[in-house]
Amino acid sequence: MRCCGAAHVLAATMLWLLGFSACAAEPPLWGYVDAQGVAHFSAKQEDSRYTPVLRQGAKDAGRVPGKLASRQSLLTWLAFAPEVKALLPLLREAEAATGVDVELLQAVIAVESGFKPDLVSPKGAMGLMQITPDTGERYATKAERAARPVEERLRDPRSNIMTGARMLADLSRRMGGIAPALAAWNAGEGNVRRHGGKVPPFAETQAHVHLVLEVYWELLQQRQQRKVRTMNLVSTSITPGATLR
Repeated sequence: MRCCGAAHVLAATMLWLLGFSACAAEPPLWGYVDAQGVAHFSAKQEDSRYTPVLRQGAKDAGRVPGKLASRQSLLTWLAFAPEVKALLPLLREAEAATGVDVELLQAVIAVESGFKPDLVSPKGAMGLMQITPDTGERYATKAERAARPVEERLRDPRSNIMTGARMLADLSRRMGGIAPALAAWNAGEGNVRRHGGKVPPFAETQAHVHLVLEVYWELLQQRQQRKVRTMNLVSTSITPGATLR
């Protein structure tokens, strides 16, 4: 969230990721990230694409699909894919309206749908941020509800992103942070509250939260690096002794 400051969010995200690696859940889980950046999870190895995400008692418990080469491929794809760039104005609009970082929205969309606006899950979650119609109604304004049906709104990228950003902002406030908000997004608010406001020990939920935060962390770092490069360019372009107007 922008209100926390990028440096604070970077530090908090890194601390959560380190803590996750030290206390990952016990149940085994398999997963992979496909070519479009969508994360897939299963309790068993469905085919050769699936690798261990969490292994009971293993040293690398807490690994997520895409942690190494696949994660880098996902980040490269996010940087250059035209479908990602096309959504940047909508992401910035949602950030301005809700305070949720563009980078967090990108990370959630990448994991949830791989930036496929027409994706519908078996449970009926729709669009870029995979929002159910019930949730779409909950976070819509009166004017939005009156204008068109919820299914139509969730198929529209602008409306889907704005709805998801409102939900993330609301969950972050009520759950007390980004990690529990993402857990509530994945497993439901009740499960987070039953576990003391922390990420529940469900393998799929922990892997999901970890992957989103890892991508978010990387995107935030990239933003910080871009700012530093811009500041350096500005400073080197100013002639010593020149008067700024």
